[in-house]
Amino acid sequence: MTATLKSQNRLESPSKWHSLNPIWQGGEEIVQQGLPHAKLAPAWQILLLGDGSPTRHLKLLTGEPTEVDVIDMSPIGLDDDGAPTEIKAVPEPRLRRQVWLRTASGQRLAYASSWWDANHVDEYLQNRSLPIWESLSRLHTELYRDIQGIYYGNSEPLEFAFGEKGPFWGRHYLFWHDRKPLTLIYEVFSPYLRKYIGEMSEL
Repeated sequence: MTATLKSQNRLESPSKWHSLNPIWQGGEEIVQQGLPHAKLAPAWQILLLGDGSPTRHLKLLTGEPTEVDVIDMSPIGLDDDGAPTEIKAVPEPRLRRQVWLRTASGQRLAYASSWWDANHVDEYLQNRSLPIWESLSRLHTELYRDIQGIYYGNSEPLEFAFGEKGPFWGRHYLFWHDRKPLTLIYEVFSPYLRKYIGEMSEL
């Protein structure tokens, strides 16, 4: 999916979101067992397949606060938006949120699209400029990150936005709260992170 590019540093509010064109993808079984280290290095597996907060991980890796640039908050109603099938677990009508995760000094590290119950999103994202994990932590919301899929693939818009050549690694997962799905999140990480955790390995 593509978005209109405005400049090297900024994207116009997109009407679509940036999914990878997969070279390879795996489901829950792969997520549970992990990949051979020759295909995906251990440090990258912790980032992609672990159930910790990516914004927390990025802060620890870079030594800088992880900040959010919100590029899209679009009501999509009853549409499935071309999202992973788990979007069906998110109540309708829905809202799509797209962000860049970056260092305070401006280096983009990840892209994320998330889908929310439009009637309740403001309860959980009271400050929409904060990372989701930080917003929910401030509310003392208990969460379970249920990783559903992992991807290795290409995206021209993300190459442009990250300033890095693909392929890229990504994943999608459901956040659960009080035994109910809260949001579906699709994330793609920049290869720039090799600076901190080494080479990714390749399929």
